[in-house]
Amino acid sequence: MAASSLTFETLCATLKKGDYKPVYMLHGEERYFTDAVLGCFEKILTEEEKEFNQYTLYGLQTPMEEVIDICRRFPMMADRQVVLLKDAQNVRADQLERLAKYVLNPSPQTILVIAFRGEAAKGRELLAALRKTDAVTFESKKIREADMPGYITDYLNKRGLNVQPKAVEILNGSIGADLSKLFNELDKLVGILGQGATVTPEAVEQHIGVSKDYNPFELVDALAMHDGVKAMRIAGYFRSNPKSAPIPLVTTSIFGLFSDLLVFQSAKDRSDSALLGALGLKWPSQLKRLREASRHYNAWQSIEIIRAIRRFDAQTKGIASRRDSYDLLQELVFRIITAPGTLFPKY
Repeated sequence: MAASSLTFETLCATLKKGDYKPVYMLHGEERYFTDAVLGCFEKILTEEEKEFNQYTLYGLQTPMEEVIDICRRFPMMADRQVVLLKDAQNVRADQLERLAKYVLNPSPQTILVIAFRGEAAKGRELLAALRKTDAVTFESKKIREADMPGYITDYLNKRGLNVQPKAVEILNGSIGADLSKLFNELDKLVGILGQGATVTPEAVEQHIGVSKDYNPFELVDALAMHDGVKAMRIAGYFRSNPKSAPIPLVTTSIFGLFSDLLVFQSAKDRSDSALLGALGLKWPSQLKRLREASRHYNAWQSIEIIRAIRRFDAQTKGIASRRDSYDLLQELVFRIITAPGTLFPKY
């Protein structure tokens, strides 16, 4: 069984070359990559071949015996057939075990893809059978928040574009972990700007619709610099333009700053290497904002602010409050800027 370190790009490139294995298993927490890999399998056959040789089956709707029966059929007017078993996460483990014998002796003319969307694979006997053969396993892992800037940069670089660091921060801070939306927007930039171009904050604002001056990244930056006027101005913009900054994304961004800041403030070793390791970051440049924030907030203030953010998060979800979320955001910004640094703040 292939190692779980197999990447999405490598797997799709292998399929494009026509290097196929009889059985593939796709699983993992990040649904985007699982869906993207399934898209690669859907391109193996021509449109004419698909009519009789591509089967899209769904876990709850298809008995495993039927899956095996289809896999054992001979392709019609084609060299191979492709059988996609989607939503395998909805099938009981004891039912999935029935595929184990087929995996140990698969049809050489069939490509079977077993896809668990958003979950880890299951079925002890099935997994054991996969390990005993040359079946390929692809694990779709979540991209860590700290790795997203590098991932965005690498994605654009591979497609022939340069990108300015602030543009990366705006894209990451404004779109967040919704990879489907993120890559759609990145592909839009690739198509509009073309190879050799540089993605700037102005280009992001013009083509993606994310303001270079009013976005979650700029809000967090203003809070790190303790610039209350700028932070309140941005929060007010969000209130007038709620689609520009969904509250869950704003909450995550602000919490990320102060939770990292508290780790930063608690660290005995303040060297770049030690801090990068403690925070799970990759580049010393990522510490710049934290070093700036540490000049304006002490550890007690960070604790108070995290407490206020947690309360804000609960209130925006309707717990003990029915107030408008963006009114609450402006109040949170004020509390952050004026945090007194006492153990039990009155608010």
